[in-house]
Amino acid sequence: MTTTDTRSSASESVPPRSRAVLVVDEAVAIGPVNRRLFGSFVEHLGRCVYDGIYEPGHPTADDKGFRADVLELVHELGVTTVRYPGGNFVSGYRWEDGVGPREDRPRRLDLAWHSTETNQVGLHEFAEWLERTGAELMLAVNLGTRGTQEALDLVEYANVRSGTALSQQRIDNGRAEPFDVRMWCLGNEMDGPWQLGHRTAQEYGALAVQVARAIRQLDPRVELIVCGSSNAEMPSFGTWERTVLEHAYDEVDYISCHVYYEEKDGDLASFLASGSAMDSFIEEIVATIDSVKAARRSDRQINISFDEWNVWYNTRFENEERITDIDNWPEAPRLLEDSYSVADAVVVGGLLISLLKHADRVTAASLAQLVNVIAPIMTEPGGPAWRQTTFFPFADASRLARGTALRPRLSSPEHSTADHGTVASIDSVAVLSEDGDAIHVFAVNRNPDSSIDLEIDLRDLHPDTGTARAHLLHADDPYAKNTLERPERVTPKATSLIFEDTRAIVALPAVSWTVVTIPLLL
Repeated sequence: MTTTDTRSSASESVPPRSRAVLVVDEAVAIGPVNRRLFGSFVEHLGRCVYDGIYEPGHPTADDKGFRADVLELVHELGVTTVRYPGGNFVSGYRWEDGVGPREDRPRRLDLAWHSTETNQVGLHEFAEWLERTGAELMLAVNLGTRGTQEALDLVEYANVRSGTALSQQRIDNGRAEPFDVRMWCLGNEMDGPWQLGHRTAQEYGALAVQVARAIRQLDPRVELIVCGSSNAEMPSFGTWERTVLEHAYDEVDYISCHVYYEEKDGDLASFLASGSAMDSFIEEIVATIDSVKAARRSDRQINISFDEWNVWYNTRFENEERITDIDNWPEAPRLLEDSYSVADAVVVGGLLISLLKHADRVTAASLAQLVNVIAPIMTEPGGPAWRQTTFFPFADASRLARGTALRPRLSSPEHSTADHGTVASIDSVAVLSEDGDAIHVFAVNRNPDSSIDLEIDLRDLHPDTGTARAHLLHADDPYAKNTLERPERVTPKATSLIFEDTRAIVALPAVSWTVVTIPLLL
C-alpha cells in the first residue's frame, strides 16, 4: 500500500476540535521492537490450512498445492513467525501422522474442533510453505495426551542433522537439512478445562519443567515457552503463572499470554478500549514474573510470548457454530470465520499499540489466526482471496515499527466506558526507525463519537516537513466490512498533516486507525 503526501500548509486552520498531545523524545526509549512481535498462528482448525493456505485444485495453486494468491497476501501482511499446529488441536495431535508418504497418512478425529483431520499437510509441507514466506517456524508440542518422550522425538526429528533413527527418518521423508526450530511451546492453554489433558498449575508446572530439561539436554539452543493463563478472566489467573514459574523459571525463556476481545451487548465504547485491558494484563504478568525472579534471586529474565491475540466473537461460536453430533466429523468446516468491521480493525490497532508500548517485555506475539479462521486474510474455495479490515493495521505495524519503541507521553481527552471506567480517547505510540532517520506514530481514536486532533510534539528532533505523510483507516459506518462481494469497501486513505514549527497535527476521526511517518533531518 502506498500513500501520497497531502500535507497541508501551516497557514491552514485546524478545525475546532479537542486535541491530544503526544510528546516524542528519542531519549525516552522502551526498547527495541523484536521482529517476532509480528507473528501469526496457523492451526488445523476450520479452513485455515485446507482451503486456506492449501488448496490443490485452486487456479493459483503451485505444484505443492499452495495458493499463490494467499502467499502474496501473507508477504504483504509482513508476518515474521508462525505458531503451528495449534492451539487446542495440538493437545490431541500425533505429529508422526503428518510425515511420510501422504497416501499412508491416517485420518484422525480431532476432538478439539470436532472435525476430521486428513493429515495431508504436516510438518514438512507446512515448513516448506513457511520458508516461502520468509517467516520463522514456532512449533508446539502435545502435552495434553502425550509427554516427555514424544516431545523429545519431535525435537530430534526436527533439529538433529543426521546419525539417529529419527533424523534418518526425516531425511528419508525428503528433508536432508534439519528444520532447526528454535521456538517451542510446551503445550497449549493447559489451565483450560476445555483442553485435552487439562492439569492443575502444580501438575502442569512439574510436567513442563521435566519436558524443558529433557529438550535442553537434546538441543541447548532452543527457546522454550511455558503456558500462562488462557485469559485474564480465568479463576486461576495470577496464581497459575506464579506456580508454573516456581517450577520452570530456570528452564524456560517465555511465558505465554492469550486474549481475545469482542463487542458485547452493543457496547462499542468498551470494546474500542480493549487495549487498556491488554495493558493491565501485560503489566500484571510482568509483575508476577519479576516477583518470582526476585524470590529466586535470579539473574535470568523471562519475557512474554503473547502468542494468541485478536478480536474473536467467541460468544457467537459458543451459541451457534459448535459441532457436537457424534456422527458428524466434517473435513475443514467453516468455523470461526468472523467478518471484521472498521471498529474491529481499530481494536486490533489498539492492541498492536499495547504490544509496542510493552516491547521491552513482550518480545514475541502471534495474531490468531492467519487465514479464514478469525483471520486478516479470507479465501473462497476456487475463488479469490481478500484482505479483511484487520489486515491493514497489522501490515502497517509490521512494515513500519522497525527500530526502538519510545515511551509515550500522551495527554488526551477522556471518555467513560462501562467496562474500563474512564479512558483516554486517543492511544498512541511512536517508533524511531533503525537508522534514526524517521519517526513512525501509530494512533487510534477509540472515542465512538468525537473526532480529535493529535498534536505530535517533536521537541528537539528536526522533521523533514516536506516529505512527512499520514494515512488512516476509517469509514462513516464503523461496522463497514470487506466481503467476498465488496472486497475493497474499506481501505486506508491518505490524510492531511499540518505543521506548526516542530509540531505535526493530524485529525483523527472517531473510530479510526492512523499512521504518521515523519522523516528526520540528520
